[in-house]
Order: sequence, then C-alpha cells, then structure tokens
Amino acid sequence: MSCLHKRPKRTNSQEQAFQEQVKKVAQENGKRLGLEGDADLQFLLNGGELIKIRSTSWKKNRFFKLQEDCKTMWHESRKIFKKNQTFSIDDIDSVRMGRQSEGLNKHTDTSVEEQCFSIIFKARKKNLDLMAPSREEAKRWVSGLNKIINNLHNLSRQQKSEHWIINCMRKADKNEDNKMTLKELKHFLRQINIEVDDTYAADIFKRCDKSNSGSLEGSEIKHFYDLLTHREEIDVIYGKYAETEGQMSTRDLLNFLLNEQREQASFEDALKLIEKYEMDGTAKEKKHMTKDGFLMFLVQEEGSIFNPAHKHVYQDMSQPLNHYYISSSHNTYLMEDQLKGPSSTEAYIKVLMKSCRCVELDCWDGANGEPVIYHGYTLTSKVLFRDVIKAIKDFAFKTSDYPVILSLENHCSVDQQKLMAHHLISMLGDALVTKPLGNTMPTNFPSPEELKGKFLIKGKRLNKLDAVFTNSNTIEEDTVSEEDEAADCKENGQKAKSKKSKIKLAKELSDIVIYCKSVHFNGFEHAKDNQAFYEMSSFKESKAFNLAETSATAFMHHNMDKLSRIYPAGSRTDSSNYNPVPMWNVGCQIVALNFQTPSKEMYLNQGRFLPNGFCGYILKPEFQRSLSSQFDPNTLTRGPWLKRKIFHVMVISAQQLPKINKDKQKSIVDPLVRVGDLRCPSRQRQQGDTPHKQQWVQPHVESDIPV
Repeated sequence: MSCLHKRPKRTNSQEQAFQEQVKKVAQENGKRLGLEGDADLQFLLNGGELIKIRSTSWKKNRFFKLQEDCKTMWHESRKIFKKNQTFSIDDIDSVRMGRQSEGLNKHTDTSVEEQCFSIIFKARKKNLDLMAPSREEAKRWVSGLNKIINNLHNLSRQQKSEHWIINCMRKADKNEDNKMTLKELKHFLRQINIEVDDTYAADIFKRCDKSNSGSLEGSEIKHFYDLLTHREEIDVIYGKYAETEGQMSTRDLLNFLLNEQREQASFEDALKLIEKYEMDGTAKEKKHMTKDGFLMFLVQEEGSIFNPAHKHVYQDMSQPLNHYYISSSHNTYLMEDQLKGPSSTEAYIKVLMKSCRCVELDCWDGANGEPVIYHGYTLTSKVLFRDVIKAIKDFAFKTSDYPVILSLENHCSVDQQKLMAHHLISMLGDALVTKPLGNTMPTNFPSPEELKGKFLIKGKRLNKLDAVFTNSNTIEEDTVSEEDEAADCKENGQKAKSKKSKIKLAKELSDIVIYCKSVHFNGFEHAKDNQAFYEMSSFKESKAFNLAETSATAFMHHNMDKLSRIYPAGSRTDSSNYNPVPMWNVGCQIVALNFQTPSKEMYLNQGRFLPNGFCGYILKPEFQRSLSSQFDPNTLTRGPWLKRKIFHVMVISAQQLPKINKDKQKSIVDPLVRVGDLRCPSRQRQQGDTPHKQQWVQPHVESDIPV
C-alpha cells in the first residue's frame, strides 16, 4: 500500500514568513493585473464560505478563495483524495448574478434570488452554482471575479506572458523559498513545454547564476525570463526598419506599417502608436519607438491580422434574410453526446451568448401534459419546453440584436402542440413574428435589420402563407409529414419512425410559422416551380454534400431566393461535426453544427462569424446573390470571383502552448503547423475577405512544418 506524503509542518516563524511571502506575491500579481489595492480583489484573496448547490437536497458549505497568483480559485473538498480543488479564471466563460442557471432555478427559492450567483465555465465543464450568506457578499464575489476576468482579458500579450511565466516559476519552486535550483529549473521547463537536455539546462542556469550560489533569485530569475522569451525574429524586423539612431522614428514606423503590415496608414497613425505604446520617456519625446515599445505594439490588437474595421457591424443588413450566412446550432439542447448526454437550458444560453442565431428544439410529449425537449429514441435527459423558451427569451439578444430562428422538430400530440404555441406566444410576446411584416402578401424575405429583436419559428405549416390575408384560414388540425431528421437516427440502429409517417398538426402551432415553413425537398426544378420563397428544406449532410458535388450551381441558385438548412448525420453520436465550408460555398445559409463540441469545424464557424460585429449574420458574396451568376465552386475557371493570389506562410514562433493532457504534466507538447485545403471533400474554394495584413507575432496557422 502506497503512503501519502505530506509537506512537513512549518514552525510558527516559518509559517509567518511564508504568509508574508504569499501576501507579497498576491500584491505583485494584483498590480500586474491593474488591481493594486482593489477592495474586491482583496475580498477574493481573503475568501469566504459559500453554499455549493447541486440539487434540492445537496447543498454544502465550502470555503472558496483566490490564490496568490490572482488567476486560480481554490475551494475545499470533502473528497479523500481531492482535499484541495482549483480552477483557473481563464476557464470561466461568465459569472451570472441571481438564479440565472438551470440548477439554481430548480433547486432554490425566489426568496434567495439576490444571494445566488453562478460561475459558467467554457466547453463542457458543469456550472458552479453558489449562494452567499448575504446579497452584499454575492455582489462582491461577482464584482471581484468579473474584474479579474476583464483585466486578464485586457492585458497585452507581453503582460500575459510575464504573468504566466512568473507563476509557472512559482509552481516549480517546490520548497517555496522564492529561489530556483537547477532541479526546479528543469521542472519549470517541462511545465512550459520546453524539452531540453541536461547540458543545455545546466548552461542556461550557469549563465543566469551570477552570484554562483547554486540557485536563481531576484534579478537572476528576471535575466532567465528575458533569455527564455527573447524573440530573435523581432530583432531582425526591428533592425531592418530602425534607421534613426538605432531606433524607429515615426517615419521608420510608418514604413513598416506600409511595407510589412500592408496597412493604409498615415504619419499621424504611426505617431499615435508611439504615443500609446512607447514606455521610454526620452524616446517618446523624440517621437521614436524602441524595440520594447515595438514589441508591445506588435502583441496588441493593432498588430492583429483581423481587420479592426470589421469589429463592428459594417455590412449592409437591409437585404433579404436568405442573402446571409446565419450562425446555426444543431441539437442545441445537448451538452455532450447524442446518446446519453444531458439536455439543459444552459446549452441554449451558451450558444446564444456566442451569437448563434438559429437554435434547434426537438419537442416530444412530456409528463403532466408539458412538452419536453430531448434527443428522441435515446437516453439523453429531458428539459421542459417552457424552461427552454424562458432561457431563450432572456439571452437571445444579449450579444446580437438580429433575429433568432427557433427550428422546431415537432413530435408532440395535438394537445401538447397547443401548449407549445401558448408558451411561445405568451412568453415571447411582441418579439414573436406571428404574421408577415406589412399589409400585403410578401414576395421575399424581410431583412435582418427589419427583424431586429424578433423570433421566427421554423416548422410545419398546414396551408400557404397567403391564407393570412384571406378568409380561407379555417383549418383546425390536419396531418403533415414529420421532419426529415426524425428518422435519421435509423443510422444508429435505433428504433425510429418511418420518414413517411404522419403527425397531426395543431392550427395554433401552424399559424405562427411565417417565413420558415418546412417542406420536403424533391429536387431543384420541383422547388423552382412549386415552392414559395418562405418554404425551406433541411438536408442531411451526406445529401447536401452530394448535391454540392453534382449540382453546385443549381444549389447556389436555389439559395438565392430560399433558405436551406444543413444538419449533421445521425451517425455522429459523439456530436462531432462536418466541414461547413463546402456548404457555404453553394450558398447554404443555415449550416447547423454541434456547438458543444470544440473542433476544427467549430473554429472555422467561429472565424466565419467573427467579423461584422460578431452579430451572427454574414452577407454572402455578390456572385452568390446575383441570378445571372454561373459560379461553380468545383470548376473555378473564369468569372469575377476568380482571383489568383500567391499566399506566403512563414511560421515564426510559438509560445505558451497548453498541455493537451493536463494530468500528464511531464509530457512535452510537440506541435506541427499544418497548412491544408479546407475545401474537401469536393475541394471547393472558400471565398471571403483576403487577410487584412501580416501578423508578425504568434500567427495561428496549420501546417506540416515542425515548430
């Protein structure tokens, strides 16, 4: 049986000295974060008792505090082998005041609303639902955490690097004497993913140990940090342009901006950068930029490859809805896999906060007459339909004002459909579009601008939309075919209904389907002759990719006046994703992905919707909107869309790479940078903006070149 080793107990004087050192480190890190002397920061460092809530019966007192690195939260645990548990502030997505999580809504009473708050984590980690002893303390926890999150976000890359390096050093300082031995140095290098042999480690140690004491401390550690973070490539580019007394004059900096960054910059722009980033007073008086100031500038937002003009909504938002790519989620209710993962209102909140503008609701009959949402024919958990609608209402327009489409997969009985319609109408109120805009029958879609703050329902409808303007709207209920997705789970060998099966549709639910009526796809010619603009089809990925391969131009023309929704195959039980690029290349607007799964495909989606103010809508290129266009992404031979360019990729350097397996801290990340073609399987060309400028520091590229 193995023994559990504990650190020897400190004497009183040792403990006092240790606590003084901890306090000093916390002050240094607080200053580095721009929160020196901040009362809320001190409150978190002192810590306090909170009630951790997991269920109505599981509510436990736990002590929480911020560690001295001002970046890690510690909390006690009663688990034998996990007495001390921590999480990084970097892992927090948001902190919500009040009962704004599914858990707190279910397991606490409205009387404690102001004492509650939730810590929402990135990726799939569960929320932390907490209750403070008082309203004032809850507010201080939320305020303090938000300050740290915001200040960490606003640090320059150089400041983040320094903060990270120094705190990694402290973790490597095993005996906590604020010194670093050669053994501790080797441990530190492994922590930051630098693989070195003993000779190199001994050499760098000797170069820094000026006092020959056998350990590094104070300025020696700073020297080590400088050696470790030295950027030779910065020396090269700075030396090329620093032609004035060994420094960059305003004119030198302008030359760099024009020739290397390819910016449309002026003399005044260069001067502003010197005023903003040069730290040396003498150089600033001369209107010069030193190498330190230059490095500071490069790692700021002004040095990013992203075009700053696209940070806000800059595109024409007055065109018909179908002229835009729309950020869209599939099986939105799921937090994990599609067989037994949990369903949660939190999943909707997460995607809406990422500006997703089309969410999916799989609706089934629930107990006590209340419809529920879950992945049918599986073991995924259920969540009430009304709770989902409330969450959507509360969070739909937090990050974007543009319309949200609720894609209903309806498998409910008529009675529960009527209740669904009631919840939608009563809870969403005037924000729900229940009739066409205007007083006459429309011939095309309204624009995102006209639909700001509105909800659209996608689903089955019993009759044509023009029935709204006539007296023929008398149908009470009738049968319609189920959605194409309903039978897709057959691919998993699960019990499912036939695609040809019918369900009765309640008039109340039918009547609120206005601009997104679901119909079965019977070919492009049939759609052209028989489908109205508001009648849209959903395509499983395999069918959509086949159409994109064989009928790309026809698919693109179909999307010029109609909407198309693409969804992942049912065989993707792990909630993986397909490549969205070929679907965008044929003009598909609603390319739905599993947002709960971090992947290359989701990163492509994030990149696609990052411009235009991250509003969830991107205007399609003109050649995907013009009826005269013969664009075919499979055979790019001629046309205004064909622009031949030479694309140069230079891998410069990479730093602060995270470990893939955090449980194996001794492992070393050995990355590749892979340059690949994202057009597969049909090798379609991705259209879009060309890069705004070069990025000299930490480019985010993939290639088969070892870093």
